[in-house]
Amino acid sequence: MTSTPPLSRPTAALLLGVALLASACSPLTPVNAWDKGHLAKPAMGFESDPLDAKLVEHTYASREAASGGASVGGGGCGCN
Repeated sequence: MTSTPPLSRPTAALLLGVALLASACSPLTPVNAWDKGHLAKPAMGFESDPLDAKLVEHTYASREAASGGASVGGGGCGCN
């Protein structure tokens, strides 16, 4: 059985510092419901226009359906 050598003093200090910084990033209290409302606004979404995003997704699925794109079956003509 081989034993691992102990950590050097600078390495141990660095690991301790990283652990303290990582623990400082976690919140101690949960986020309140009224604070979550700011992130739920439509402007914070990935697409600015949901209707446009659905249209683009439908067009992509209709074009790529013959090769199995977007997990839609069909012949590629847009009819299912």
